[in-house]
Amino acid sequence: MMTMFARFLKDESGATAIEYGLIASLIAVAIISGATTLGTKLNSTFQNLSSNMK
Repeated sequence: MMTMFARFLKDESGATAIEYGLIASLIAVAIISGATTLGTKLNSTFQNLSSNMK
């Protein structure tokens, strides 16, 4: 029983999956924030263009 518990404590395969999940979530947050900022700036640019064309 103790050897199974010791083996369980030394197993790091789950930690790798968690690390990949954290990296993927950080990348997703960066993409979402960048797209939001870009969308806001594009909207502002097209609003200015529209008002100047009137």
